[in-house]
Amino acid sequence: MMSFSEEAQSDVPLLSEKHSGIPEFLLEKARAAKADIFEGRTKPKKTRNRLPVLPPGVEEQTFFTALDDLSKQLGAENVERNDKPLTDGWYMEHPNTHDLMTVVDEEEFVPSAMVYPSSTEEVQQIVLWANKYQIPINPISMGRNLGYGGAAPRVRGAVLVDLGKRMNKILDISPEDYTCLLEPGVSFFALYEAVKAKGYDHLWVDVPDVGGGSVIGNTVDRGVGYTPYGDHWACHAGLEVVLPTGEVIRTGMGALPGNNTWQTFPYGFGPYSDGIFSQSNFGIVTKMGMTLMPNPGGYESYAYTFQREEDLHQLIEIIRPLRIGNILENVAQLRHVTQSIAARGKPRTDYYKGEGTIPNDVVHKVAATLPMGDHTWVYYGMSYGPKHIRQYKLDIIDAEFKKVPGARKIDPSTLPPDEYFWARDRVAAGIPELQELRWVNWMPNGAHIAFSPVSPIRGADAKKLYDLAKRRHEEFGIDLFPAFCVGLREMHLIVELVYDRADPTRRKDVLDCLRHLVDDAAACGYGEYRTHLVLMDQVAGTYNWNDNALMKFHEKLKDALDPNGIMAPGRCGIWPKKYRNRGWEMTKDSGENAHGNGLAPPS
Repeated sequence: MMSFSEEAQSDVPLLSEKHSGIPEFLLEKARAAKADIFEGRTKPKKTRNRLPVLPPGVEEQTFFTALDDLSKQLGAENVERNDKPLTDGWYMEHPNTHDLMTVVDEEEFVPSAMVYPSSTEEVQQIVLWANKYQIPINPISMGRNLGYGGAAPRVRGAVLVDLGKRMNKILDISPEDYTCLLEPGVSFFALYEAVKAKGYDHLWVDVPDVGGGSVIGNTVDRGVGYTPYGDHWACHAGLEVVLPTGEVIRTGMGALPGNNTWQTFPYGFGPYSDGIFSQSNFGIVTKMGMTLMPNPGGYESYAYTFQREEDLHQLIEIIRPLRIGNILENVAQLRHVTQSIAARGKPRTDYYKGEGTIPNDVVHKVAATLPMGDHTWVYYGMSYGPKHIRQYKLDIIDAEFKKVPGARKIDPSTLPPDEYFWARDRVAAGIPELQELRWVNWMPNGAHIAFSPVSPIRGADAKKLYDLAKRRHEEFGIDLFPAFCVGLREMHLIVELVYDRADPTRRKDVLDCLRHLVDDAAACGYGEYRTHLVLMDQVAGTYNWNDNALMKFHEKLKDALDPNGIMAPGRCGIWPKKYRNRGWEMTKDSGENAHGNGLAPPS
């Protein structure tokens, strides 16, 4: 095991060396990001081996026998016990042993072992093995869903099925159909590089804020990007899935032998089943088709700043018709200045060393020194198409935004190359980036977790959610980083709570704040679209119309598809029958306790 200094000084792995590595064009940026992260790390590195973690309801000897059995099937090198010290690493060298950005004690969500299949057939073997020994398994694509639980299982002691390490092939890129077919270990970095290597300049890849995550993992968790193809789940076409009892299905046109439209027509014939495999624990996706965006023939990024906090209502009212009318063509992003300051990658203590939230006067004093000048809100956008088409839309946008007193259009030629604007420019052009990591350095041992409610695109709703978030952040002394991300008909408020993961008091403050926010928002009719492992039960519990009818439906599906309850128990609040109502659910009242009162005996 490397020492702390050796880990900090080791080089970032390249994509050419490792499926989870960095493309060469981002290497220097990755090196700088790693240096900044390790400079702010004060958490002691553990060196002692840990006691074995066991799956719930499984005796130690039975578990070791089961692992020996699986080792004979997959090869001993592809079955690994989780008994070594937990090493955090960082985004590009992330752990699969625990949640790197934990908001509870890091031992709460750890697997008992990690296994590495190389094919759909080996995934089937693992699933059949799990049923035979009644061992829960937790599949991940790459485990970079940081801020939502990373690689961690919801049930301590589950066996982690790390698909990405050995299942990372790009099976097809069709330059005629603008589609691709992927395995779980293909990152956005890897897909982008493959498209470029083939010379397919007419194809674009839509990428999220940071490009190191799995395309499949992000898509099945309903993550987003920032081109017109930003709704990744809407842009997928066709799945291959291993069910919890070991059968393999292909959805859509993939169910037709000899078909040639699996990636071009998502529905096939009969009920559309893909949806039950997103944000669920009903199967393991081993292949997925994805549509690619055509090169629009030109693009132009722009940004506007707005001076006053109270401009928010008017701004959202301006944005709504422009977004619905597709004048604003990509996911509209309206960010608060505090996050713009944090995105520079410097620690909070460079600006303010006091307790509580950073004061407004300090924020605006700092903002006045930055290239974009003082402001409260900044809008980042992109216009696509040839010059004359872009200009038509940009003129409309300019006229509308200039209705806000004090609105200012930023001249990109005045911005330095490392300004955050240019990272947004690249992401909105389908070029993967790393810069979004920088605001996590706001705190030592920086970690983040999100509050992300969905609302209508209305000024009154934006103000209500912003005021709600601001009040709770001030109550718990947490700096507020709000960003309004506007889709075609809905708006997501993404509030990133940044904290020192080595400080149990601050972790508790963040979790308590989030639990209040979830309930506050639900009481106003706003629900989360995605959440961390710790909050899944609470968030699922807010979707309780008609005496929890939706959850009862999910439980019927779970019991039918997964009768032994082995597949990712508890994911998105869906518990198998033998765990149900036995104290496994984590709620506001349960605190940090993630363990239930055993399992129900076999019926």
